[in-house]
Formats: sequence, C-alpha cells, structure tokens
Amino acid sequence: MERWTWAYEGYEPAEERLREALCTLGNGYFATRGAAPETDAGGPHYPGTYVAGCYNRLTSTVGDREVGNAGNAGSVGSVENEDMVNLPNWLPLRFRILDGGPDGGPDGGSGGPAGGAPPGGPVPPWWTPDGDGPLEYRQSLDLRHGVLTRTLRLEDAAGRRLRVEQHRLVHMGQPHLAALRTVFTAENWTGTLEVESALDGGVTNAGVERYRALNGRHLTGHSTGSAEPDTVWVRCRTTTSGIGVALAARTRLESGEAVWARTDPRGPRPARLLAVAVRPGRPVTVVKTAALHTSHDVAIGDPLRAALEDIGYAPAFPDLLDTHRTAWEELWRRAELDVPGRAGHILRVHLFHVLQTLSPHTADLDVGVPARGLHGEAYRGHVFWDELFVLPYLDVHFPEVSRALLTYRHRRLPEAVRAAGDSGYEGAMFPWQSGSDGREETQALHLNPRSGRWLPDHSRLQRHVGSAIAYNVWRYWQASGDTDFLHARGAETLLRVAQFWGSAARYDPDHGRYRILGVVGPDEYHEGYPGRERPGLDDNAYTNVTAAWVLGRALETLDGVPEPLREELCRDLGLDGDTLERWRDVSRRLRVPFHSGVISQFDGYGELAELDWEGYRRRYGDIRRLDRILEAEGDTVNRYQASKQADALMLGYLFPPAELADLFGRLGYTLDDELWRRTVDHYLRRTSHGSTLSALVHGWVLARVRRPEAWRYVQEALVSDIADIQGGTTAEGIHLGAMAGTLDLVQRGLTGLEPRGDALRMDPAPIPELSEFGFTIRYRHHWGVEVRMRSGRMRIALPGSAEGPVRLALPDRTVTVEPGESVWLGLAGD
Repeated sequence: MERWTWAYEGYEPAEERLREALCTLGNGYFATRGAAPETDAGGPHYPGTYVAGCYNRLTSTVGDREVGNAGNAGSVGSVENEDMVNLPNWLPLRFRILDGGPDGGPDGGSGGPAGGAPPGGPVPPWWTPDGDGPLEYRQSLDLRHGVLTRTLRLEDAAGRRLRVEQHRLVHMGQPHLAALRTVFTAENWTGTLEVESALDGGVTNAGVERYRALNGRHLTGHSTGSAEPDTVWVRCRTTTSGIGVALAARTRLESGEAVWARTDPRGPRPARLLAVAVRPGRPVTVVKTAALHTSHDVAIGDPLRAALEDIGYAPAFPDLLDTHRTAWEELWRRAELDVPGRAGHILRVHLFHVLQTLSPHTADLDVGVPARGLHGEAYRGHVFWDELFVLPYLDVHFPEVSRALLTYRHRRLPEAVRAAGDSGYEGAMFPWQSGSDGREETQALHLNPRSGRWLPDHSRLQRHVGSAIAYNVWRYWQASGDTDFLHARGAETLLRVAQFWGSAARYDPDHGRYRILGVVGPDEYHEGYPGRERPGLDDNAYTNVTAAWVLGRALETLDGVPEPLREELCRDLGLDGDTLERWRDVSRRLRVPFHSGVISQFDGYGELAELDWEGYRRRYGDIRRLDRILEAEGDTVNRYQASKQADALMLGYLFPPAELADLFGRLGYTLDDELWRRTVDHYLRRTSHGSTLSALVHGWVLARVRRPEAWRYVQEALVSDIADIQGGTTAEGIHLGAMAGTLDLVQRGLTGLEPRGDALRMDPAPIPELSEFGFTIRYRHHWGVEVRMRSGRMRIALPGSAEGPVRLALPDRTVTVEPGESVWLGLAGD
C-alpha cells in the first residue's frame, strides 16, 4: 500500500463492518461510517452518522426488568441509558439497469417509462454487493486528503457490465457539508440506468449486537419535503433531549443525458430519482451534496433553514473537493509525523482518525472525548478516561482542542459536585461514563454474551477518572502556557478533584496512614473482594498515588494563583487553612500496599489465588475477556491475581521514572529501579490484555524497563484496531484512546518529551524497531518545533520567530536553542 493510502481489495461481507469503521469520514462535528451507499442497515452493513455531543435517553426492558443507568430511576426498577444518536443517513444512493442489452444483442435500445420498469417486464431489483457479487471491488482511503474512493465492476444476468467509481468526503473546512460523486460507465451495453438518491430518516441505534434487545428508537416527529429543483430533506428530533435535526441533500447529474427525473418527498425516505441514458465508454456522473444541522449548533435559528441554505450555496463537487483537500493539508502540517515502514503507515491511519474525531472544529463545541470516536455505537458514545491518552498528543499540536475538551469537564463540575455530596464527599466526583450533562451514565447491569446473563456493573467506582481530568489540566498548562485557563477553569477543576480526594481519604491509626476505600482501579476485572457483599477495593495503588499527586499539584496551583483570584477560589470552594493542611498531610501519608517485594495492585491482592494461565489458554485460546469466561463457568475473576489491563503499571505511563520515584518518596516509600522491574514482571505475567489500552501501556513501560521486549506490545497496540484483535469490537467503533496513545508513544514515550514551564525535557528511550522517526510539535508560543531521532542522535530545530530561546533539559545536560537554530544531540548510552 502507498504510505498515504489505506485500501481493501475484494468484497468480504464478514469484514464489511470493520471496514466501515476504519473507513469512517468525519470532521470533528460529524462523521459517517464507510458503508456502501446502496445498502441499508442489516447483515454485514451498518451505515451510521453521528454528530458530536448529540445524545438522547431511553428506557429499556430486558425480560421483566428494566435496565440502564443506575441512579436515574423513574419508577421502581426503571432506569435509563443515554446514547449518542444515529442520525438520518445521507448516504443512500442505489441504482439498477432498466433496459438495454450488450451491444449487438436483441435489446440494445434505450428509454423506458418514467416508472422504473422496462416495457412488459417486472421492475428489476436494485443492485447490492450481496446480490450479484461484483467482479471487482476496491475501497481506498486517502489519508492525506480525507477522501474515500470506491471502485467496482459488476455484471448482471444478461451479461451487461457496469463500472462504478465513487468519491466521498465529509468536508473538513465546512463542517456541515458532505458529498458523494458517483461515476457510472457502461462497458458493453447501451440502455437506461435508474439512480435513486435518498435520505433515510427511519434509522435506529442498532449497531451493537448486545444492545439490540434495548430500545434504540431515538428519533421522532419526522417530516420530509423537497426544494425544487433537485433537493430533498428530512427533519426530526430526539425523543427525550429534544434536539432538532435537519438533513438536506441535493442530487445533480453532472455529466450524461437524463431520460427522466422526479422527486418523491414522502417520508421517512425522501428521494430524488433519475433515469439516465448510458452508452459504452461514456461516463455518467451523479453528485449528491448533503448538509446536516442540529438545534445545538451555534448561530442558527432553524436547523432545516440552515441545512437548505448550506445546500443552496454549496459549490460543485470539484470546488468542494479542492477546499476539503486544502483543509486536510493544513491539518497535516500541524500534525506532521514521519515514521518509516509499516509502523508509520498504521500510525498515519491512527492520526487520521484522531484528527477527524477531534479536529479544530471541536474547539467550538461542548463535547468530550468519545471512547469509540464518532465511528460507531459501542460504549454508547460515552466519555470515559480516554482523554488521558488523547490530550497529551493534542496539547502540543492543537491546544485549542485540548482546552475545549477540558472545558467540557469544567462545565459539568456542578453535576460532579452534586454527585460527591450525594455520596457523602466534598469536592467533585466525576462520573466514570459521561454524556450530555455530566451525570453518571454507567449502566447498572451489563451483559455477559458468553453466559447470556445480566450482571451488576460496579465500574462506576473508578473514581480515578477525576485524577485523569486533573492530570490533563496540569499537563495542558505545562505544554501551552495557558495561564488564563489554569488560574480560572483549570484551577477550579483541579481543586475540586483535590477536595474530593481530601474528603475521601480516611485516616487509619492501625497503619498510621490515610486510606481510600471501596474503589475500582483501571484493571476493571476486580470490582470487589471474594465473599464480601460491598463492592469496591481498598487502597488501589494507582488511585492512591494519583490522588496524592493531585493534592500536591492543587496546593502548587493555588500558590501560583494571583492573590485576588486565590481569595475568590478559597471562598467559593470553602477552602481554609485547616483544609489545605489536611491536603498536605494526606498527600504525604496515603497508603500504598506491597506484597512479595512488589507494589500491590490493591490491599489484599497478594492473598488472591493464582490462575492456571496455561490451562485456560489451552481450553479457550483467546482469554482476553477472562472475566466473561470465568463468570460463564460460575466462577469470578475477583478470586484471582489476574488483570484485564495495566493497573499499578499505569503509574509508569503517567510519570517519568524520576517523577514517579519522587512521588513515592514524598509518600515515605522507596521506589528504586529494581522494585519497579519486579513489579512490572509480576503483573506482566498476570495480565490478559482484555483492553486495547493494555498493550500500549505495557509497551510504553517496557521501553524503559526491558527495551528488547517492548516491541511485541507496541506491535499489538499498533494493530489492535486494524486487525480487530479484540474480536469484533472495532466494527462497533474504533478505540480512540489506543490510537492516540500509539501516537503519543512515539511522541513522548520513546523521546521522554515532557513539556514543562521552564524547559522542554527529553529522556530518549528508542527501541530498535522504532529508532528513527520525526515529528513537529507546538511548545507554548513556538510553532513547528522539529524533533528527529536518528541512530543514537536527536535533532531539535526551532523555526525562526520573535520568541525567546527554548531550554532542552536532558538527563545529563541542558542545551539552549535559539529560534532559527537546530542542534544534534548524542544520546546517553549510545
């Protein structure tokens, strides 16, 4: 494959949904899966269109019990789920041969009635790839310009061959527009081809198999119509959130001869129909341009009026394509990445999907980081902790996007404060799953598809999500220098999280330390102790260490806030000297458990049984979802030293070695290299890697601890989505955190790059398989800072500007680089 192209050859129904996800096109405002336009949802196909932040709530019943999001009961047993809504589909464009035969045959004429059937015969079926399979089929995604090209050749029962070429875009410059150009070329026949270009307003949320028993009808109040001479539209709204949605499409014949044309505006599938004369070797071109608006958009009154206005002013396809390509080229200039070989090819795919989910348009929206992108309905489009893996990349490329994503969290502080108060805490308790308004969206029950049982879901106890938000606030400020944000929204967010941890920590005189009880760590497998009724774990090491870090950063932030603002913050948040002194005490005396000379994932972890890993691999093969396997056997993963993904080892992902050692030292523990290596080895042997994030974190950590072993995990992280190693999950939406994390692995993990206020710190740890690469970043007011690794050397180049110099802090020396200068640095140990 070419380095800027991602392509699939041949039509493979079993792979179609995976390809749809990986060929999704978007612009940060909305995205559309790469489905075949002539197909409807069902079987191997699932066209889906999603607008960022467009959610709706529904109540569903499974058996005799209604299930959904705990804590939102409308009546006894009645709860809700909130989903990112699948909106009306703009793609439908199907075709069929009305009449005509191979040149020289008995039916070589053209024409036919305006109803769609040849004289004296039945109406022919619309062509689909699942009927008469194509002779040739290729999908090609242009990563540089955001264009999906689809080419196919087909032959019907009469021997008539037709070539079809389509180019699709979701405009990166004009975020409400999308377009599809289709070129039909008859190869050996003359006759009439009918084309139907429609809008499908009858869509539901049905893209995730395990959700299909639940209510997925999020749209209501449909109306449809047409605008002469070539436009149809559909208007509707979400059932509960009341978001108005309008979609309009203009369909024009750009080349070729129309035999007849008509519009059928009846709902829920208004359509423009064309019959065109075709002759061998003479292309017929049909262009469909669509505009999508919702009532959440800024600076509009009526979504339908806005959509029709966009369509009315939209230029022809060549002009749309030109401006779209230009917008993508500008994005790539700000996100330049040069990694050779197959790894570089995959990283460009990952970066493409990150950019079209979280583009500069995102900076104008009130949205978070959807864990599965805008690519499908898995996780219901909810916002988890994935921004922890995404924002470090955005901070040094698109800081305005990072700021908007952090603002999404700040706007939901009141809800987090209420949640903390309802649970008996102070400060802000952010939800594990967030959606439209910041309440906890985690379901009360989840389905184990292996056993068919609905089980209690305690993942909401992952309180560490608040630490992830605080971490991102701090790192954003260090990379961007955005003091205005830090001293206002950033400080309030960080301090509220610190306030929560200060109140959640309980002093235990038996240990002489503070403890945090009843939580769930990043592992997710362990939600409680065997035989204990109350869910949650005590003294999860990751939770406690990150809580201590938050408390320390909160005190540092407060010290740096100008006096008038500090007084306001302390007054508004109810902070006094005693509270701040308690924070200092907790930040130095939180408990971290140990066992057998390693950090314990949580208190009591070392007392759990060992699992027969090889026995389970022999019996089941793929044991990534070990929790489901054990539950189906009537057992529970809570009994074993077995993790789904990195938990304690996440500390090595968040903090450079020296900073992590300092953190432990502040807590009164010694963390030396040997103890950390033993900890890494211990959990590496006891992790099933049931999350796409697991290989990423292990590869990152091993690059510092056991460099020769890192590549195995880095490779798995790279291919986790393109090879769908989690067994069908990517078809329901990409894993945005894992994709962005691989980019950050190159950017920060292998270079040790840490933007700080006083310097750009570097501590390279290249692995042999990824030892030569380059990228550019934005560090504070310096744009286009070039970083390049080559054979034991690193080059830093600063573009010319009126800004001051940049200090580079390496483990063994400090170097100053002036604007317009570059420097090659030899790496220690090479």
